[in-house]
Amino acid sequence: MTKSETERLVRKAEKLCQARGARMTSTRKEVFAILAQQDGSIGAYDLLDQLKIIVPNAKPPTIYRALDFLQEQGFVHKITSSNSFVLCSHFDHHHPVQMLICESCGNVQEIQSDGVYEELQHQAEGQGFLVQEQTIEAHGLCAKCH
Repeated sequence: MTKSETERLVRKAEKLCQARGARMTSTRKEVFAILAQQDGSIGAYDLLDQLKIIVPNAKPPTIYRALDFLQEQGFVHKITSSNSFVLCSHFDHHHPVQMLICESCGNVQEIQSDGVYEELQHQAEGQGFLVQEQTIEAHGLCAKCH
């Protein structure tokens, strides 16, 4: 992602935070920008290493607080299987998440599959279960790797 694209996304996120009454601190903004520049997902400690270049005194709680905030705002998705994070490709609205994760190169692609969430909801309701959040992770090989 180019620097101008990253800056555009940061401004968009700042505007959303302002509209929601949430505070996008400089550290949160830096973590967001680092995530925007990633091709795939990145772990918290790798994020911390990159953040330390800009914020030398950053510690693990710094990165985890920033990630918690960015997740709460819907800007970031956690890839549970690898304990890593990826920027949401369309963070301006809440949505169910489906991720295609390449086992070879680590590329992560976010998709929206028609009917997947609705079918999950339908089956969950049949079990008396209330779905509050849904993330589906599919692991395989991307077009470049197979």
